[in-house]
Parts: sequence; structure tokens; C-alpha cells
Amino acid sequence: MLPYADPFLLPTAALLAGIGLTEIYRIQPSFAFTQGVWVILGALLFAATIVLLRGDYRKLESYKYLFGLGAVGLLALPALPGIGRTVNGARLWVGIGGFQVQPGEFAKIALIVFLAGYLREKREVLAQGRLKDFGPLLMIWGAAMGVLVVTNDLGSALLLYGIFMAMLYVATARVAFVAAGLLLFVAGAAAVYTQVGHVRERVTVWLHPWTSHPVYCPSTGGKALRQDCESFQLVRSLYSMAQGGIWGPGFGRGTVFNIEGKPGVSNTIVPYLHTDFIYSALALELGLAGAAGLLLLYMVFALRGFRIALVTDDGFSKLLAAGLSFAFAFQTFIIVGGIVREIPLTGITLPFVSYGGSSVLANFVLLAGLLMVSNRANAPERDSA
Repeated sequence: MLPYADPFLLPTAALLAGIGLTEIYRIQPSFAFTQGVWVILGALLFAATIVLLRGDYRKLESYKYLFGLGAVGLLALPALPGIGRTVNGARLWVGIGGFQVQPGEFAKIALIVFLAGYLREKREVLAQGRLKDFGPLLMIWGAAMGVLVVTNDLGSALLLYGIFMAMLYVATARVAFVAAGLLLFVAGAAAVYTQVGHVRERVTVWLHPWTSHPVYCPSTGGKALRQDCESFQLVRSLYSMAQGGIWGPGFGRGTVFNIEGKPGVSNTIVPYLHTDFIYSALALELGLAGAAGLLLLYMVFALRGFRIALVTDDGFSKLLAAGLSFAFAFQTFIIVGGIVREIPLTGITLPFVSYGGSSVLANFVLLAGLLMVSNRANAPERDSA
């Protein structure tokens, strides 16, 4: 179906998914079965995306405003009463019966399609800095960011803001826009820090995870050492990664469970080890060398994606490939950076590796998009027309 597509992206994604399945099985076999089902569904969605757009994915550009409004709508769904679900202080899930989905994962892709279409159409006038041409862009973006702040899903807010700035720079090549965006981000982050307690807690845990004297513990209302309360998860994760050393003991040989009790997700040393902190488990069992190898796989995926953006010949395809590749790379940086204490911890997933159906499905759609762009870019002229 895509004979000229990049030959490295699909094997790299398959390897990442396999590593994730292996580690999830190590932590909880029943979750590995569920994750395996999601991987199969993701592969089917991957194939369906390619089949549905086999004529030409560029027709998506004609519906860019629908994608933009759809992205805002998806981000707003968790805020609706009755179906919205709050997990760990962030309201980013939608639940109907026993089924839950994280719509922000799909909103990310919809927003990239909107930005690729709008920036391709307006790139020349945007480069001139005319304020009126930023109107629709800023309206949809402002609505998306407002919804994210209301739902406390600040990890996705950071991800989408980064995507916005990266694609704006690719479209206009104006460093001044990036500088202005960074200033706006700093101002917005300061405002959110003063107004949202959940954000203040994350920043405090990031800067001061250990205390030598008891401090106020929001989860209990009493006093405790911070490493025994709000930073418990992060501190345990850091100790676990340090225990892995350079080479690690190997898959299935690390100490990921408490000594007492039967192995299971509720008995892991690091809470939510199979989702937000699966990188910690891999660093523990594979060591620094294995963790570095995992990050190299993500670098290969991102570099191949950016290469696709460089070789494609039309503006929409270039911006689409750049946006999808940057989203994949930046999401990896945000979650790994939070785990190793480079930035405040957020609750987003490690692509293809973390447990979660929404993330797996969305990343397979992202993969399909990159392969379709690369197939057109690499095809002989008569086939790509």
C-alpha cells in the first residue's frame, strides 16, 4: 500500500511496543493482555487510516477548521459533568460505563492537522507579522489552552504549546516569534503557579523532593517528610533507577515489588509503575545502558520523521510531518524529563511503551500519518502527483 514509505519507522514502533508489552507483563500479566489487545486495535486503526486516506492525505487540509474545532471539543470533553473523570488531580479522562478514554491524545493529532493547514495557507503573511492573520490561530489555540488549564491537564498543555511554537517556527522561520512565545509561556506559567495548587505541588516536589523535617502533607492533612508524602513516587523512582546501575540485572530480575505480599500493580515499589513511571522500571532492569538504548530508539523515530519533513516538497506535508515528529519527540522528553527530575513531573505517557489504550491508538495514527507523507515524498514523480 505504501511501497515508498520510510523503512525504519514501523520496525522502530513495533520494537518500542514490544518492549512496553514485555515490561508490563513483568509488572502485571493481566494488564499485558489488555495492552496487547490495544496494540492489535492500534494496528487495525493504523491500517484503516492508510486505507481511508489512500487517495491523498492532503485532502485533510480542506477540513482544517473542523480539525481545529474538533481538537478543542475533544479537550473539553473531560470537563463535562457526568462523563469527565479526575485521576491524580487532573480531569483528563472520559468514562462511559466501564470504558475510559483520554481524548487529549487524539486532540493532539487533530490540532497538528489544523496547524499544518492554516500555517501552510498563511505562512507568508504570518512571517510579515500582521496581527489580524493570527486571529483564528490564537482563538483556537487560546481555547485549547484554556480548557487544559481548567482540567488541570498541564502536561498536555505543555506538549501542545511546544507543538504550536515548533510548527510556527517551521512555517515562518521567525526567531522573534519563538522568543515572544517563550516570554508568554513564562508569564503564563507564573500565573498558573500562583493560582493552581496542583501546579504548585508539582513544582515544589520537583525542586525539593526531600526534606529533613516534617512539612504539611496535602493528601493526609497532617505533617510528614515530603519523601514520604507528595514526592514519594518520584523519590522511589529515582532510587529504583539508581539501583539498576550501568547494565541492570535484566528483564524480570529487578526489585519492582515490595518484599511482603504478592506481586501486583498495587504492590509495586513505585506507584503507577506500568503507566507514568514505566521508564523507571526499564532503567532499573536494563540499567543505564538499556535506558540509553531505549532513548536512542526514540531518537531514531524522531530523526526519521524530521527527515521526512525535510525531503517532502509541499508545505502542508512538510508542516504535518514536522508537527507529528516534534509531538512524538517532545512527549518523550516531557515524561522522561519529569522522571529524571529535569522538569516538573507530568502525567503523560511514554509513546508506545506505557500502558494505556488512548495513547497506543493515537500513536499508531501518528505513525500512519508519517508513513503516508514519506511514501509520497519518496515516490517517483509520476506516482506522487
